Amino acid sequence: MAGRKTEEEVHSVSRSSDPPGPGEDSSSQSSDAPYPQDLRSVLVTSVLNLEELDVDLYRGTHHWVPHTQRLFGGQIMGQALVAAAKSVSDNLYAHSLHCYFVRAGDPKVPVLYQVDRTRDGRSFTVRSVKAIQHGQPILICQASFQVLQTSPLQHQFTMPVVPQPEDLLTAEELIQRYLRYKPDLTENAREGLNKLLANEVPIEIKPVRPAHFHRLAPAEPKRLFWARARGYIGEGTMKLHCCVAAYVSDFALLGTVLLPYSEYKAYFTASLDHAMWFHSTFRSDEWMLYECESPWAGSSRGLAQGRLWRRDGVLAATCSQEGVLRVKPVTHTSKL
Repeated sequence: MAGRKTEEEVHSVSRSSDPPGPGEDSSSQSSDAPYPQDLRSVLVTSVLNLEELDVDLYRGTHHWVPHTQRLFGGQIMGQALVAAAKSVSDNLYAHSLHCYFVRAGDPKVPVLYQVDRTRDGRSFTVRSVKAIQHGQPILICQASFQVLQTSPLQHQFTMPVVPQPEDLLTAEELIQRYLRYKPDLTENAREGLNKLLANEVPIEIKPVRPAHFHRLAPAEPKRLFWARARGYIGEGTMKLHCCVAAYVSDFALLGTVLLPYSEYKAYFTASLDHAMWFHSTFRSDEWMLYECESPWAGSSRGLAQGRLWRRDGVLAATCSQEGVLRVKPVTHTSKL
């Protein structure tokens, strides 16, 4: 197809040894070194920060709004888990959450989080959370917490073998180099990429295979990328890191469904439900590998599954999401 960029072209851009262009960071250390403690993550100071209004009632007022102009589902999930975690004792840790997105979120008004203390057991505790706007729920969440227990039953899948994050470029660096080395891009394509650069996402992404990440050629419905929160969070409490991981888990997961279909673009996508299971301790401000795949699509819906891996090969979390995807054929000549 005219204008389609091959995977080798993309990798040649990402491998380029030329000096960085305007706005690019010439120091790999600056993008891979741990964040200093005084550079706190906005995910902690703002995005996932809730105001307590009453017992088991909270308000979230800080929102990162993606280009869809609807509230980001990962933020609503993360804030719902924050609200649930505030109602349980310190010796309990989140092990799962199940969320239904029932209405689109309005970024212009705050979100209220109402917690119901469903059950307090000896080993497991369950909380139900409603995220409410305009008097109606936009998300319904069930979260379960457990007292840590030892068991002789322990196994996991093996982490994929991939390049380390120090050897890869961030999504922003890839876009900057793509803009620099591909002067034949259409004006619409260039404008779209510049909008992505201007959209300050509070997490860092390093795609393992950039061509797959940006849908530059048809591929299996699988993608791999390194991710971490921007800014310092610290060891802190696992409850907080689970809330940040819930936020991260919604990023780019549903888009995995579209990877085999580069001849189509989505004009409407929306998450229907999202489930997540936490397996091991981890730090969300350190690089973790996000392995995403889609086993099925049909009836304008798609199913995507993800695994978050610590750098030492330990499986930190697993998630699954179904969403609506309505598509139309691509008509422009430049494939992004």
